[in-house]
Amino acid sequence: MMRDVSSFSTYNYGDALYWDARYVEEAGSFDWYQRYSSLRPFVRHYVPTSSRVLMVGCGNALMSEDMVKDGYEDIMNIDISSVAIEMMSKKYEYIPQLKYMKMDVRDMSAFADDSFGSVIDKGTLDSLMCGNDAPISAAQMLGEVSRLLKPGGTYMLITYGDPKVRMPHLMRPVYNWKIMLYIIPRPGFHKPAPGSSSSSCAYLEPVPITENGLLPVDYVLQDPDSHFIYICKKMDENSELNEDSSSYPLRVDKSL
Repeated sequence: MMRDVSSFSTYNYGDALYWDARYVEEAGSFDWYQRYSSLRPFVRHYVPTSSRVLMVGCGNALMSEDMVKDGYEDIMNIDISSVAIEMMSKKYEYIPQLKYMKMDVRDMSAFADDSFGSVIDKGTLDSLMCGNDAPISAAQMLGEVSRLLKPGGTYMLITYGDPKVRMPHLMRPVYNWKIMLYIIPRPGFHKPAPGSSSSSCAYLEPVPITENGLLPVDYVLQDPDSHFIYICKKMDENSELNEDSSSYPLRVDKSL
């Protein structure tokens, strides 16, 4: 079951009390937006299995478990909810590849600079954008993400926010991020136009964006409720933002 945060009434999604109450009420596993099976081509392409991964806003999702089953060796999961962290710590106490800590993504000072090769965010920035003081909270979180990423590391943001509303936050020069965009249909979406010339795997190709980080004016979403995947690669001080050879279409491993 997938839900989009935009379909809810306005709550303070940056408040730990809200999430504690929600996880007490909804004790089962739940993945926002997309399951790992849909995101796997992107994760496997941009996140090495040996990379130390930070999963921000892990909640009670199955994604980290699925990544371990797929060969990932070290995933630190954090969440603002003590209820979620306690629940998940007990559930996975016998899986050494998974670690859990209660933490606010706006202040991750418990981790040193350049601590992670990859940061994955499935809906956490979105939740802050729906909360109080959204621009400040977003800047605090993204500043911390940038600090924690090693040069060459990637921040993978899975969001319902299109470039018009997300790129102004992601394109701050201080982050020195090379950004690529993919667009993936929501789970269960079926293209309504039979015989369309578009490939069924078109979402595995990066979407061209303008210099301002926006979609081309003639770009049409196959699914109006698509999810957007931003791949933000942290360049070192001597790197040019336009140097990257990894923007070719992704391949799908059909053995799984």
